[in-house]
Amino acid sequence: MPIKNYRWFIEPLSPEEGHLHGIKGVLYSGQTNYQTMDILELGSYGKSLVLDGKIQSSLADEFIYHEALVHPAMLAHPQPEHVFIVGGGEGATLREVLRHRTVKRVLMVDIDEEVVEKCRIHLPEWHQGSFTDPRVELQYLDARKYLEETRETYDAIVIDISEPVEEGPAYLLFTKEFYEIVRERLNPQGVISLQAGTVSPASLECFSAIHKTLSLVFPVVAPYWAAIPCFALPWGFAVASAESDPRTLSPATIDRLITERIEGELRYWDGLTHQMSFLLPKHIRARLKREERIIEDNHPLFTYH
Repeated sequence: MPIKNYRWFIEPLSPEEGHLHGIKGVLYSGQTNYQTMDILELGSYGKSLVLDGKIQSSLADEFIYHEALVHPAMLAHPQPEHVFIVGGGEGATLREVLRHRTVKRVLMVDIDEEVVEKCRIHLPEWHQGSFTDPRVELQYLDARKYLEETRETYDAIVIDISEPVEEGPAYLLFTKEFYEIVRERLNPQGVISLQAGTVSPASLECFSAIHKTLSLVFPVVAPYWAAIPCFALPWGFAVASAESDPRTLSPATIDRLITERIEGELRYWDGLTHQMSFLLPKHIRARLKREERIIEDNHPLFTYH
């Protein structure tokens, strides 16, 4: 089969590996105060947000990423009413949080106003009008500084940020010191969730180091994973809490909670997906067990870029 006459975008996954995408069109390309930003129309995945050369989400499969990021933590909490979102510029994390009938207020803090505003214009399929929901407050600030200074507490804190790239806006949001700040801002049964990097066998350091670091701060750390095709690699996540553990919920319980608490039908997450996602393969469990790396402010972890 002949290769189409596309322009090509190569997303580097490591110094030896990359993912090649045909570009059908460019909706936006620019430099914000914090990072490069592109909104591309990709041949296989449709519209896609790319920050600092890394795909954040695509129209074809963003539902997998955002449902996996939000719902395990929210369903583990008995009644999440007050939610804080770190990052989440596309508005899709906000969309999924607002689907929970218990939610009364969401504060979303993203440092990069231009990313949010361009996504608001070009990616309506992601946010679906969530930014104008009366329960939402949106601020363009340093989320870590905000959490350090506020005395408010939350039932859930969802951390939807890009990978820890050197000199990027996110690397100090993966450290032990930051997770300690986050724990102070949680209510007693509060939960956090975050994306934790790839679980590819060749690139497990980020996932395992985040797990090790979280385990020093939270009594409950529940790692899990999802296959997100546009990322080209299987992807890791984690829920952490003082006491709420999503792994204790059976498939039947998850299905019941989804029916009772979530507006509309989920496309990816249900009881069986929940059960599957927390069953990590043997080689990943072994890596988590032997991991000694702790991510700290003065010893940050950077992924390849």
